Amino acid sequence: MLISTKGRYALRVMLDLAQHPSEGYTPLKEIARRQEISEKYLEAIIKILVKAKLLSGVRGKGGGYKLNRSPEQYTIGSVLRLTEDSLAPVSCLEEDALPCVRAAECLTLPVWQGLNRVINEYLEGITLADLLRREAKGNDYVI
Repeated sequence: MLISTKGRYALRVMLDLAQHPSEGYTPLKEIARRQEISEKYLEAIIKILVKAKLLSGVRGKGGGYKLNRSPEQYTIGSVLRLTEDSLAPVSCLEEDALPCVRAAECLTLPVWQGLNRVINEYLEGITLADLLRREAKGNDYVI
């Protein structure tokens, strides 16, 4: 499993908006500037986040984007599942995978199932708020 740039940037956008909650709607240009990410690339990522209702957006003067819920209600797993094709460590565990003909005699399958469970539990156990608290404590946590 390798998290793509799209996934990492989606997390950065969500964290940026969580860090600036009192500003109402934040223009895309401002997010792009603060995160040093191309506006064009961010447009595609934000479109995914808005379609999934993680963000809401308003066009025009005073427009931009904001979180629809509090940072405590967004897990890292929920964001990454939107932007990544799969978080599964092997193809046979992907969501739409066809049943593997070797599954019954596959000696490694329990290893991959366990790893998949650990990955999902870990990513579902961390929220945007958790990452913001780590930042507030002075840790140099980087996504």
